[in-house]
Amino acid sequence: MVVALAIVRDLFSGTAAATVLSRLMLVMGAAPIFAPTIGGAILVAGSWRWVFAALAIMGVLLLILAVTSLKETLPPERRRQAELIPILKTYGTLLRDRQFVVLAFVAATGMSALFAYIAGASFVLQDGYGLNEQQFAIIFGIGGIAIIGASQLNVPLLSRYSPRQIVLAGLTSATAAGTIMLILATTGIGGLIGFLIPLWFVLASVGFVLPNAPALALSRHGEAAGTAAALLGAAQFGLGALVAPVVGILGNTATAMALTMTTGSLIGLIALTAVMASARRKTTASDVRVQT
Repeated sequence: MVVALAIVRDLFSGTAAATVLSRLMLVMGAAPIFAPTIGGAILVAGSWRWVFAALAIMGVLLLILAVTSLKETLPPERRRQAELIPILKTYGTLLRDRQFVVLAFVAATGMSALFAYIAGASFVLQDGYGLNEQQFAIIFGIGGIAIIGASQLNVPLLSRYSPRQIVLAGLTSATAAGTIMLILATTGIGGLIGFLIPLWFVLASVGFVLPNAPALALSRHGEAAGTAAALLGAAQFGLGALVAPVVGILGNTATAMALTMTTGSLIGLIALTAVMASARRKTTASDVRVQT
């Protein structure tokens, strides 16, 4: 994932990077959603050992594809020796960039909402709402379609709106839909359908956040795309790993999953709003100094 993000940043920036990342989300967003369904299909045909055989085959195919089709994207003049001290200095530079840190955190909150869904969905939908394996697979797959569909709709939207505007709208939508989901889950109004509809809206909103927030973060440090992508990936999966168990700690209920997903979206929205307000203040102050 880190190398894929760095390659995108080597070749594209700004809106173009967000567009390519939207296409990349077709795979990255689909993987954690559809993987359990594919694994289940493999288990129907054979034992658990077949899962590892399938992984080995995919690994070989990807290696062949990388060797034969993936050319180096970093120009020779931008390459440098991988020495520890310069790498640590680069990390320090990134961590001192408040906007990069906030944008990476926003991207991580989007990923945490997805991880909360993945962690809690089987317990909520099967144990809570009584779905069988086949019904759960269908509902789980529809959630994946919501994320992928939004990430692909993001491409034409980028011709009219900036990535920052789309992220802001996505987080606002996720928070609003998540609040409705939390209320319906707590009260039981609407039953399963009443829970699923706002859930799918939250997932679709996350589909707009995931490609745009990383593009915004990476656009600030094109000279250190690999390091920035590494830090971004660590933030996304690190926060996702921390948030996923929260659903279980809170009881693996519909309310627990809704609360976890909504809280993550709200925190991301607050962080993005704060950094946008700070950027506007700096721009205004700069304009005043120029006029003076």
